[in-house]
This record gives sequence, C-alpha cells and structure tokens, in this order.
Amino acid sequence: MSPEQKLAQLGLDVPVVAAPVASYVPAVRTGSYIYTSGQLPLRDGDLMRTGKVGAEVSPEEAHECAQQCALNALAAVRAEAGELSAITRVVKVVGFVASAAGFTAQPQVINGASELLGKVFGDAGQHARSAVGVAVLPLDAPVEIEMIVEVR
Repeated sequence: MSPEQKLAQLGLDVPVVAAPVASYVPAVRTGSYIYTSGQLPLRDGDLMRTGKVGAEVSPEEAHECAQQCALNALAAVRAEAGELSAITRVVKVVGFVASAAGFTAQPQVINGASELLGKVFGDAGQHARSAVGVAVLPLDAPVEIEMIVEVR
C-alpha cells in the first residue's frame, strides 16, 4: 500500500505545497536526501491556530497542528521526489513549539508529527527528533516542523 493510500485510510491527504512566507524554497534535494524548510500548520492557506501552546492553544490542538505540519512537509518532499513512495527513511524531525511560560510538554506536541510518520511509513518512519520550546514562531504559529528524509 502506498503512503498516499495509508493517509487516505487515516482520512488524510497530502496538501498542495504551502507557499513560502519569506525568501526560501519549501525543500531542497541533495544526493539522496531531502531537507524541508520549516512547515507551519497551514490548512487551505490559513493557520489552523495562533498563539502559544499552554495559553491560547491547548496541547491537543497543538498535537493536531504538528500533524498538519508533517503533512505540509510531506507535500514539500513529494514535490521534490515525485512521489512519497520514493521515501526510504524519515531521518530526522525537528519540532518547534511556541510555548507559554512553564509549558514543558513539547515532546507530546511533536508526537502529532512523529505518530503520523510512523503510521504512514512503518519502521522507515521512525526517526531521530528534537522538540524545542521557543518564544514565538512566524505568523504567531503554535508549531513548526522541519524534516530530513532519505529517498531512492
């Protein structure tokens, strides 16, 4: 079953590549690796939520935002690789969480991305990861995800 079919089983699909919000490209391929730029939780061109996690945004809402960030990163990868089936390994995920003072559950928020990648790619979706709390993200987004994947 293809990654797109697995996503469809989950009631999800890969969106159109999100337009950059500054001077950069969504992803760059070098050799057998694709590096994505940071992806925000944009759905149909709009941020799903704004604000800090633990204040204006609940951890559950942020978990859903992280999943959308991962879908947007997969869209950027697919644009470079041609199809998600070209992914042989998700190597690394870096997640940034705009955090209210005292909020320390960044790993659980970024699980929204990690769990999705595991469901879609199985063992090849298991990856190294960082989950970092930050003061603010572009456009007041609560979450931002970047990925490195290996492709054939």
